[in-house]
Amino acid sequence: MEEKKKKTKPFHRHFEVLGKPVYGILIVYLALGWFFPVIGIVAIICMIGPVLTSIWRGRYWCGHFCPRGNMFDRLLSKYSPHKPIPAFVRTSGFRLFMVLFIFTMFGIQLSQARWSEGGLALWSDIGRVFWTIILVTTVVGVVLSFIYAPRTWCSFCPMGTISRWVAPKKASASKGFTTVHVSSACQMKCKQCARVCPMQLTPYDARGEAEGYLHPDCIKCGKCTQACPIHIMKIGR
Repeated sequence: MEEKKKKTKPFHRHFEVLGKPVYGILIVYLALGWFFPVIGIVAIICMIGPVLTSIWRGRYWCGHFCPRGNMFDRLLSKYSPHKPIPAFVRTSGFRLFMVLFIFTMFGIQLSQARWSEGGLALWSDIGRVFWTIILVTTVVGVVLSFIYAPRTWCSFCPMGTISRWVAPKKASASKGFTTVHVSSACQMKCKQCARVCPMQLTPYDARGEAEGYLHPDCIKCGKCTQACPIHIMKIGR
């Protein structure tokens, strides 16, 4: 009976996050945006920020500054079944579809704003569009967290995908590029780094690599370095 339980136990698991809890920003944003739509425009920060920072740090924003990602890691991770993220949502085709779909919906909603009126009415309509997109995608992300894994949404998030496209393909292509470095002493036996990776990646694959782990979806959260039992992993430049 015990052996059966071990076999059915999820490979991935919850791991406490270091740093500050910033998911409160998302909650406040959604609450205030309902009453004051113009506040929705603030979401542009989380649309431009990850893309800009990816130029020299990859998807660092997703692992450190994104309020929604922070909520997935700090709150939902405790209750998620941590099942494998479906492979098809990581494919280039599906991710391209999501980018086009979201921006098409975004464009359609913007076209319905009161452009002729201008002023606060127009800005409120634009803010409502941003707010609606954030609300809907957050709901989708929360649902997927309870079906698969906490960061399932992050695996095909449009802004995360664009950040992935923009990020340099080699660490040497950008000075100060942040990455995970794995010592050649790693035997890849415990795979603890993969167990705690919120993106369900395999950092141990980069053992001994001078440039480190360069998977474009690595969010540089540092969980793998913290969970390594023999401390032979580090994150830095």
